[in-house]
Amino acid sequence: MIDETVAEIRAMRTHSTSAVAVKATRSLADLLDREYVAVDEFERDLEHNAGVLRRSNPSHAALHNAMRDVERSIVGEATSVEGAKQLLEDVIARVVDDIETAKGEAAANAAEHIEDGDTLLVHDYSTTVLEAIENAARDGAHLTVYVTEARPRTLGRKTARVLAGMSRVETRMVVDSAMGYALRDCDRVLLGITCITGGTYYNRIGTFPLVVTARELGVPVTAVGSGAKTIEEFRFENEFRDAVEVMREPVEDVEIENPSYDATPIGMIDTVITDDGVRN
Repeated sequence: MIDETVAEIRAMRTHSTSAVAVKATRSLADLLDREYVAVDEFERDLEHNAGVLRRSNPSHAALHNAMRDVERSIVGEATSVEGAKQLLEDVIARVVDDIETAKGEAAANAAEHIEDGDTLLVHDYSTTVLEAIENAARDGAHLTVYVTEARPRTLGRKTARVLAGMSRVETRMVVDSAMGYALRDCDRVLLGITCITGGTYYNRIGTFPLVVTARELGVPVTAVGSGAKTIEEFRFENEFRDAVEVMREPVEDVEIENPSYDATPIGMIDTVITDDGVRN
């Protein structure tokens, strides 16, 4: 399960950073079925596998935090293999609950800032953003939501499908280059968070031009996500995807660059909403 999870994370088959952290944490339950002679052998295996999972996507602060949390909570704490395994089982449940609770609270806080009749623009695929919109609609708000395609992986299509299944939500999709067209009708841009560190907000590629355009048009930008994604000691590493996602047939003398994430100065974001509250 650990190897499969690493492969899935590297291939970005799981798109939400919170979902990635949960899946990686749960995969460590593989160690419960392995045989160990001593506690230190178990701890070395835990540290090795947590490190492999952490390095499978060095851009995900939530994944980094989850793996570090598991290691800190277990290494040096147990006196027997059975005790260490029981502790791992308990820690996995606690870390997963912490991630899901924080995501839910962040979404609930964001929903309070969405008003009946609002027109929103969202980018990429964020389960926290989707939960915030669903909460607002469930509370009676009638919303119009523009979704950018989020090329080259067109993750916006997945977002649009989820939104289309929500009551009181009218869903509209536009190509990324039509963001200026869509923003003229919008009351707010609502984005997820990959990571905030060193005064920089990192999110899916296309976020920076979207934020710049929104500021030019006077449309406020809100980023929503778990407070654990704000981590100063985290060193963000961008991921460069396969060129075939941009151009299926290679062209001679053309070098294709396909970065996964944009860096946006945090001062350009009007509001950051987490489970800890609201920061303007």
